[in-house]
Amino acid sequence: MLQRSLSKVYEPQKSEAKWYQYWLDGGYFTAEDKSSRKPFSIVIPPPNVTGMLHMGHALNNVLQDIVTRYKRMQGCNALWLPGMDHAGIATQNVVEQELAREGTTRHNLGREKFIERVWEWKSRYGGVIINQLKRLGCSCDWSRERFTMDEGLSRAVREAFVRLYNDGLIYQGDYIVNWCPRCHTAISDLEVEYRQEEGYLWYIRYPFADGKGEVVVATTRPETMLGDTAVAVNPHDKRHKNEIGKYAVLPLVNRNIPIIADDYVTMEFGSGAVKITPACDPNDFAMAERHDLEILKIMDGDAVINENGGPYAGQDRYECRRNVVADLEKQGYIVRKEPYMHNVGQCYRCRTDIEPSVSRQWFVKIKPLAKAAMAAVSKKKIRIVPALWENTYFEWMNNIRDWCISRQIWWGHRIPVWYCDHCGKMIVAAKTPENCPDCAGTGLKQEEDVLDTWFSSALWPFSTLGWPDKTKALKTFYPTSLLITGFDILFFWVARMMMMGLYLMKDVPFRDIYLHALVRDEKGEKMSKSKGNIIDPLKMMDKYGTDAFRFTLAAFTVQGRDVRMSEDKVEGYKFFVNKIWNASKFSLMNLEDYEESGAVFGQEDESLADRWIRARLNKVTAEMISALDEYRFNDAAMSIYHFIWHEFCDWYLELIKPLLYGKVGNARSRLAAQRTLFSVLKSSLKLLHPFMPFLTEELWQTFVSDGTSIMVSEFPVAEADRGDAQAEQTMAAIMEIITGIRNIRGEVGVAPAKKLNVIVYAPDAEAASAVAEGNDYIISLANLNDLTTVNEEAEPKGAATAIVGALRVYVLLDGVVDIAGEKARLEKEKAKLDQDLAVVSKKLSNRDFLAKAAEAIIKKEETKYKELREKHAALEAALRKFAEMRTL
Repeated sequence: MLQRSLSKVYEPQKSEAKWYQYWLDGGYFTAEDKSSRKPFSIVIPPPNVTGMLHMGHALNNVLQDIVTRYKRMQGCNALWLPGMDHAGIATQNVVEQELAREGTTRHNLGREKFIERVWEWKSRYGGVIINQLKRLGCSCDWSRERFTMDEGLSRAVREAFVRLYNDGLIYQGDYIVNWCPRCHTAISDLEVEYRQEEGYLWYIRYPFADGKGEVVVATTRPETMLGDTAVAVNPHDKRHKNEIGKYAVLPLVNRNIPIIADDYVTMEFGSGAVKITPACDPNDFAMAERHDLEILKIMDGDAVINENGGPYAGQDRYECRRNVVADLEKQGYIVRKEPYMHNVGQCYRCRTDIEPSVSRQWFVKIKPLAKAAMAAVSKKKIRIVPALWENTYFEWMNNIRDWCISRQIWWGHRIPVWYCDHCGKMIVAAKTPENCPDCAGTGLKQEEDVLDTWFSSALWPFSTLGWPDKTKALKTFYPTSLLITGFDILFFWVARMMMMGLYLMKDVPFRDIYLHALVRDEKGEKMSKSKGNIIDPLKMMDKYGTDAFRFTLAAFTVQGRDVRMSEDKVEGYKFFVNKIWNASKFSLMNLEDYEESGAVFGQEDESLADRWIRARLNKVTAEMISALDEYRFNDAAMSIYHFIWHEFCDWYLELIKPLLYGKVGNARSRLAAQRTLFSVLKSSLKLLHPFMPFLTEELWQTFVSDGTSIMVSEFPVAEADRGDAQAEQTMAAIMEIITGIRNIRGEVGVAPAKKLNVIVYAPDAEAASAVAEGNDYIISLANLNDLTTVNEEAEPKGAATAIVGALRVYVLLDGVVDIAGEKARLEKEKAKLDQDLAVVSKKLSNRDFLAKAAEAIIKKEETKYKELREKHAALEAALRKFAEMRTL
């Protein structure tokens, strides 16, 4: 794979496919179950089998790959374990939609045939995202790829269920759950997404049963009154004190219901009296249990009113609402209605409004498990980064409810419970039983429900390593080192992995948890199809290359802050890729005659620029190691970006050009410059590799002939004896002098090609020595005819001044610039500019213009205003510079 030349431009499409296959063929991603190297392990948050790569996936996996590549280069036995989630509801919905297009349903097929159809779909379409992750450069150990429904993980799921059940931590009971009428299954609290909806608060009269008065209740869901079994008031509410213990007549249904007192009722809501519908509201359900109220179901699984709804039976819930309100109004029961904003829960998969419903479900008794998981964080056995998420974690865990783990769908892990047809015995077993242990009957029927997808996902850190077997991989890589995931699944997944890991493995599942934020558009808005602001990662990679895309994500990942993404930002880092490529081409041309093994010279042959760039490299290495160890991805990215672009390319390469071209120095100093150029470039590629794997591999194979990948080269180490504070200080002053002279050129309009004379006032010998050491650099890079250093401060006539610490840099302009004429020209130009600014400013402050003009026209005027302001500022700076000059 060794090359000795670079093409004119970098072609990411050719490079990326080539080097990814090279890594696969070389086994560079593969970890060892037994190794003397320190283990590092991370499990991928398994994407859904139905998934396609979106910005959230891209960010999450780029960050994981950065850390994995970094640890691998540090010599770790690094395992990044990949896989996919079977995504119960999501996958079943996809296949059901496919069946609907064929004019059939899963019920027509039957359970067994439907499951076969899902596996068939998976083999055809599932796992597209895995290839997309490879496109992203993910260095996962693909030989260990797992699927939450594969044989090993299915065995782990059964084993976990049985252990929890035997320890009294799984139970079956009638409870109110979130029911999706579209998916026909219960979903957990975490799977409900809320949206604000403008509805109404209806005030309804409930007459007292004794005919003496009434109580007015307030509700947002009048249709559920058909299932009311009580009216509740707060015991401390003086308005309703005398009503407690009475009975009210339920309008439309004419059923007597008690008026009860409960502290849960908020006196400030509505009238202070609320209807209690235990089968339609979780808080009402809890109240019913406290007061032993009847629980009356009024809806079936499709959210259609059942026989308990009397004349409204057979009506959809929203049709029923309209009819109930109409009948209440007709019969004089409506007191008033008020507009009311309230949250409506929806199924996170199909966006159907959920319906709280009482049904028999399986639950995990979560409090004992949560207690251990909270202790792991409080005792620092697990570190959450950023730490600001700890309070949220504890708050949620303290208020956690039992976890409903049963789902009324077909695709998923079927609950390992069987019922004997003969004696009714319930059998809970990890292996499918052949007969009943009580009566020996063989007529066994398995539980119809499947487990919540998150149940199998909760076992992911150890089931993927072979649990319940005691494998070498489990011994080596568990607990895993790190989990990187989005904060939005902290409770869905992360907390549950912690609970299951501590319960089943008696140890935490990971040492560190890094929670990244969301990827939003450049305005900070959530990306969505309806807004048309989605950025497709695949399109970005196709257009700008994977490395530019990856670097953009890392550069804008600040702990605790959303990533604001735009195509312009990706394009900006494409320029960075080009900069590195061109710098490498330049380096390669100037290293053609360099042989590392034959380089003979002493430290005295190294130039100031050599010593400076090595010292800066050492500092940047320390900064990057610190940043990566602390998961400050943006800081690490910015350190290497600034070093390569602004120090290595903009300064060092320019500083050593005269040496490389033989214009200054000798053979030994040129050789020293070549060695520094080669070693710094090599180290820079190593530092950059975790962020830009493809580009760095392409360049590594060009410059390094050891036959191995940059992936397994040693990550640079910062060493105290490599520092050179003196070189850094001297070079900083020299760069400021050069920059000051260049700025004066620009401000007063002197062409870059025009040679100038400069006098530098140095107040002491140390300052003078620093200027002398950089004399050649200043003359070359500032394009000077002459540079004189003086120790007496006296401002020359017609000179523009730059101040660099204690130094005064005088750029002699007398005879170079017609100071008076140039000043007059600039003042005239500024006057014209003032007029133009006034016109544009007036237009942009005109409300009619802003209201009526097209957005493109307004944007054009805003751009024009910005450009005029920038030009105006430059003219003012130039005029100030002329005003400062001594002309006599």
